[in-house]
Amino acid sequence: MAGEVQNDIWPLPKFYFSVQLGDDTSVSFQEVDGLETETQVIEYRHGNNPSFFPIKMPGLGKVGNVKMRKGIFINDARFWDWYNEIKMNTIARRTVIISLLDEQGAPKMTWTLNNAWPTKLSGTDLKSEGNEVAVESLEVAFETLVVAAP
Repeated sequence: MAGEVQNDIWPLPKFYFSVQLGDDTSVSFQEVDGLETETQVIEYRHGNNPSFFPIKMPGLGKVGNVKMRKGIFINDARFWDWYNEIKMNTIARRTVIISLLDEQGAPKMTWTLNNAWPTKLSGTDLKSEGNEVAVESLEVAFETLVVAAP
């Protein structure tokens, strides 16, 4: 129909996203980085193969850590509380869901980090002559990454 805009021919902008940490409510982050997975390559050549090139087969999967940054708010220490659970040897693993949203706020692409736990927590740098927002960063390790387009 004339005048209709097809929303599936343009890529989604990357600035409208949400992050859900376990059963907690959605947390607003400024930046999420490290959504990647890879498969190791196993090279194999049979002893009597006339070709001098190995066969390449998929091996074990590997995921990296995801780093998230957000502004520091008054009375908001939930990341420090989660990180401190490591010291008591009772790591609370959570499912982290990162969703890329459309204009209406509906998820169009989701990355699910299974069995995630905080591996690094960084506070902000402090400068007396600056006027930037205080930003903390949380790095989480996880076991598997599931990517879906709901």
